[in-house]
Amino acid sequence: MIARIWHAWTKRTDAKTYENMLRDKILPSIAARNVNGYRGAELFIREDENETEFITLLRFDSMDAVKEFAGADETKPVIFPGVEKLLTRMEPARHYRIAI
Repeated sequence: MIARIWHAWTKRTDAKTYENMLRDKILPSIAARNVNGYRGAELFIREDENETEFITLLRFDSMDAVKEFAGADETKPVIFPGVEKLLTRMEPARHYRIAI
């Protein structure tokens, strides 16, 4: 099993909007794509003084499933339309083998 972990940040004033988009549109649309080997998602949120950090964890059976989802460059973030304007910064996606 593979965990795809991606970090992105918003201004605190945009955090609720982005959280709602993730919950109501983005994560359901990922599930609706029916990617072979996609096993679900988790969302983690942490607020600090100036920004809100979002971490998404998507689970896949294999790196082949990750590539079906993300494309040939599996580190490139998959950005939903309209989201980039809410983000103050983001990192490439990272992939980890789930050991336990």
